[in-house]
Amino acid sequence: MSDSDKYPADSGRRRFVKGVVGGAALAGVGTTGAAAINTATSSTGSGGGPTQAYAIENTGGPAPRGMPQIPIEIDDEGYIRGVWPEVQTITQNGVEVELAINEDYQGTGVTYSQDWFQYCGVQTYDGLGPNFESDNYFRSDNGAYDWQSETYSAGDRLNVNDFDEYETWGNGIGQAGLGMPATGTWRSQDTEDTMPIQVVRSTRIEEAAQDNEWLSASTDQGVIAWLNKCTHFCCVPGYKQSASSATFGGEDGVYCQCHQSTYDPFTIVETLFTALPRPSE
Repeated sequence: MSDSDKYPADSGRRRFVKGVVGGAALAGVGTTGAAAINTATSSTGSGGGPTQAYAIENTGGPAPRGMPQIPIEIDDEGYIRGVWPEVQTITQNGVEVELAINEDYQGTGVTYSQDWFQYCGVQTYDGLGPNFESDNYFRSDNGAYDWQSETYSAGDRLNVNDFDEYETWGNGIGQAGLGMPATGTWRSQDTEDTMPIQVVRSTRIEEAAQDNEWLSASTDQGVIAWLNKCTHFCCVPGYKQSASSATFGGEDGVYCQCHQSTYDPFTIVETLFTALPRPSE
């Protein structure tokens, strides 16, 4: 694994949920630097280069930035799925390539694309192929929480109705009632590499979405989701999964036991990083 895989460059971020409404391009990014990054990262594959994404905020530890949010929708039966952008053919560096990209996600002005997830080797996963056939539903893994392992078998679709205790749920780690979590996979059926995801249903997300255009478009019924790959060394962190998280101030957030990075799933920030290109097929 190259150093660029381990340490994606972070050029800046800004708070999105707690009091600041975002959506415009980040200030202070020089065009010369951006062009240099794009030349270095885009010529050998699809996508990559300077990428502006929305992420759950990194609040401590060595991780350089937050983990990217996955916009979600809930179907009529309550099943939760991640939204995959529309596949388009674009010309990049003089070559036509297919990319999953939505340049104006649900009228928010936000460009949402597969580039958001192109780090930590995920860019090579079958599931991140623009045309990979998937219904995009989140599926339970073996279950990191007692309630989840009692409710689902591995491969079952996550359903919002099973999160009915989200206003009071707790497991003895940190404060109860902040949000009810589950772990799972996305776009990973019949593949060797699985894309780990985490969801939390929370009244805090419900309330924030009322006054926030991006959260209103990218969350549903208080459910928020993200690609669960720590941006430091690509480990899989967890929301309220480790009692030792309190030592590092992560008992009420997402904590990575590998190197003690912490994240706040209730604060969405705009972040700029260098997405790695997906290898040409």
